[in-house]
Amino acid sequence: MKSRLALFAAVILTLFPTAGGAAPKAQQGTGAKLRAALAELMAADDAPPSVSVLIQRGKRTTFLRRGRADLETGARPARNQHYRIASMAKAFNGAVALKLVALGKLRLTDTIGDVLGPGVLPFAQDVTVAQALQHTASLPDYIHQQPFIDELIADPAQYMSPLELLGFVQEVDPEFAPGERYGYSDTDNVVVGLMAEAVTGKPYEELLDRHVYRPAGLRRTSLPDTVAMPEPYLHGYEVSPHDPPEDVSEFINPALAWASGGIVSTPADVNRFFRAYVGGKLFRKGLLRAQRRWVVGSSSPPGPGRNRAGLGLFRYRTHCGTVFGHTGSFPGYRLFAAADRTGRRSVVFTVNAQIVPGSGNQEVSDLIRHAQLDAVCHALR
Repeated sequence: MKSRLALFAAVILTLFPTAGGAAPKAQQGTGAKLRAALAELMAADDAPPSVSVLIQRGKRTTFLRRGRADLETGARPARNQHYRIASMAKAFNGAVALKLVALGKLRLTDTIGDVLGPGVLPFAQDVTVAQALQHTASLPDYIHQQPFIDELIADPAQYMSPLELLGFVQEVDPEFAPGERYGYSDTDNVVVGLMAEAVTGKPYEELLDRHVYRPAGLRRTSLPDTVAMPEPYLHGYEVSPHDPPEDVSEFINPALAWASGGIVSTPADVNRFFRAYVGGKLFRKGLLRAQRRWVVGSSSPPGPGRNRAGLGLFRYRTHCGTVFGHTGSFPGYRLFAAADRTGRRSVVFTVNAQIVPGSGNQEVSDLIRHAQLDAVCHALR
C-alpha cells in the first residue's frame, strides 16, 4: 500500500487536476434518466465505491444514493456525512472576500502589493483581488512545483502554513501578464485568504465562521489542519484497475490546500451554502454583477455543460438551463455543487473516488459528468 500511495501522491492531478475531458451527452433530465445514469456509472469497470446526489427544489429535497460510503462496514452514503469538499472551498473563499468588499474592508482592485506588501510574491505586486478570484492573476500554481511534490511525497500528513505554500512559487516566473487570460491556479485562493486576514486582523477560520458558516446555517463545516476526519464521514478511495480500492480519507493534510481546498463539510451543508451564495444572501446583491462578469475558463475538473469563470464562481450552461457553482477533486473525492440564479433549485453531486479527466479512467470520468448533467436537468425541470 505504501508504494501505491507514494505514486498516488506523486501524480500532481491527485490534488487538483487540470480541466479537460469530453463533453457529456445531452439528456432531458427526468428523474428516471438520472437514476439510469447513476446505475450506468456504478455498473462500469473501476466505478467509484459510491455516488450520491442531493437535489432541492424550493423546500422539496431528494437524496439519491448508490454504493457504499465505507467498504469495511457497508455503510451507505448519507447527506450528513463529512467529506473533503476540495476546490468547492474556493467558492467559500469568494464569499468571504466579497463580504469584506461589501463591508468596505477590501476592494476588488486592491493588489497583493497594497495588502500583503512587497515580500510575499515579489513578481505579482499588481495582481488584484478580482484577478485572483477569477484565475486571471497569472500566479504559478504551487501544486505543480516539484519541490512541493517532493514534500508531499515525503510526508503527506504534514502541516504547512499558507505562507510556506506561497514560498514554492516565489521564484517562479508567471506564464502571462495579469488579466491577460484565464489560468486555473490554487495559489490564487491562498493569496485571497491571506489578504482577507491582513485587512481584518482575524484568522481565516474566524472569517469563515462569521461571514459564511453562521449566515448560511452551516453546522458541520470546518477548516481542519490535520488529516483526522470528523465522524461520521464518507470514506474516500483510490480506485485503480486490478487493485482493490484503498481508503485515502485521512492520507493528505487538507492544510496543504487551505483556502483553496481544505474545508470539510457535508452534502447538506454544501447545499445550504450554494443556495445562499448563489442566491445573493451572503453579501449585497450589487456585487453579483461584478462576480458574474464571465471569462472563458473551466472549473477543475470540468462541470456539466459549457463552463465560464466568474469571481469565486463558475457558470454551467446546459441545454436544460444554467446553474452557478463549483467542482472539486481531492484524493478520494470528485464533487460538484450548484444552484440556479435564485438559489431555490440546487444540486450536490458526490463521488467518493478521485476519478477525473487524465486519471486513467476516462470512461468513468465521462459517465460522472454525464450524470452531473442529468442531476442539473432534474433540479431545473
